[in-house]
Amino acid sequence: MQNALLGKRVLVTQSGEFMGPMLCEVFAEQGATVVASPEDLADPEAAQRVVLAAGNIDILVANLAFKAPTTSAAEVSEAEWRQVFAALVDPLPRLVRAAVPAMITRRSGKILVIGSASALRGMKRASSYSAARGAQLAYVQAVGVELAPHQIQVNAIAQNFVDNPTYFPAEVQANPRFQERLAREVPLGRLVAAREDAQFAAYLCSEAADCFVGQVFPVCGGWVGR
Repeated sequence: MQNALLGKRVLVTQSGEFMGPMLCEVFAEQGATVVASPEDLADPEAAQRVVLAAGNIDILVANLAFKAPTTSAAEVSEAEWRQVFAALVDPLPRLVRAAVPAMITRRSGKILVIGSASALRGMKRASSYSAARGAQLAYVQAVGVELAPHQIQVNAIAQNFVDNPTYFPAEVQANPRFQERLAREVPLGRLVAAREDAQFAAYLCSEAADCFVGQVFPVCGGWVGR
């Protein structure tokens, strides 16, 4: 729906990574004023700093990216575990603490977490990453229920096999082994286009999606359903 976000002010975190560039592009096309923050959020003070700098926002899109390690479970170090959680999990409550008070006062707001379907289906050599992504989704479900009475909708997209430069750069997509895997594992038979994903994100942040509370939406070309 064109201009579904007209008049809305949207903060997109880590705007240069993962889904950030396409989210910014599509949200702007839908009429939103987009505040694109490229800042890394691992620093405990970063989330508060980014939200304050964005001003009065109607929508927070928590786009958090970290290239998944491929360590076997028995070899995951304490440092790797902490690093993955510091990048993907720890920023979420900080962002919520910074953004939600104004939304509660206004009795309006949306928070969308761009997560991963790796939390919904087992993947070999991805234990630290999948655990962190799973924590994101559990957090969304809990906070979504808590904030719904304040007319704040909190939801998440759990994606995989979506075209983006962080996880599926051009050299990966050009690899014949990857194409074989795509044909074997994804019923859609191709990557979900970044624009398709971002348009769904824009819908979830629009007034048309006010009925969704603490929900997790897989966007993965059918990969989770297999």
